[in-house]
Amino acid sequence: MKVVAWVKLLPEAGQADALRATLRAVNECANWVSVVAFQRGVPREYELRKHTYAELKARGLGAQAAQHVIKKTRDAYTTLKVNIRVGNLGKPGSKRWIKAESKPVVFRPVAAQPYDDRCLSWQLDQQTVSIWTTGGRLKNVRFVCSADALKLLRDHRKGESDLTERDGVYHLDRVPGCRAWAEPAPQAATRPPKEAPGQGHQVRQTSAQEALPQGSPACRQREPHRLQDHRHHR
Repeated sequence: MKVVAWVKLLPEAGQADALRATLRAVNECANWVSVVAFQRGVPREYELRKHTYAELKARGLGAQAAQHVIKKTRDAYTTLKVNIRVGNLGKPGSKRWIKAESKPVVFRPVAAQPYDDRCLSWQLDQQTVSIWTTGGRLKNVRFVCSADALKLLRDHRKGESDLTERDGVYHLDRVPGCRAWAEPAPQAATRPPKEAPGQGHQVRQTSAQEALPQGSPACRQREPHRLQDHRHHR
């Protein structure tokens, strides 16, 4: 399973406005990319990038922000396809199924936006971050988190973070480049069932006798008895 460091941002008023404007801008761009993807039959990420990257840059997104917008849009269609295939959106032909198939994916204005280390930096001793926004680099944004989350940030510097807004509160939830695995429970050793005395010998003796080829001495010895039995019945 993934390990997540939950981080709460404490931006000042002007910083909060910049974060809010950034989330709305990138999700508006994601909705445009979604329309392009839908019209072109949802191509692969590389193909989708050729049709959208230049326009995203012209709309004011940085290079990494544009890449993340394209990737999260393509990932949204992958998730939609999986949900349709496993039946989470109803049976084929149902109203919910048709609705999901017949229009582009739509992102909420405050949908999460991924950040990587090229557009985000952590100052862990000061507990501040420097983050890209559509209005420029935003520095010295304070954050709070648990001691375990702070240790996770120190031990695993590489990873991806999701900027989200929930009820006016901003979070920068970090997914470090590590995973935690649960050890499988040990299984008790099983012993084969004990054979009854002589049972294995009888099976092997019968199998060997049945495996004799036709015309062998053992088979020829049994043939006169078969003839005698046949004459007796006649």
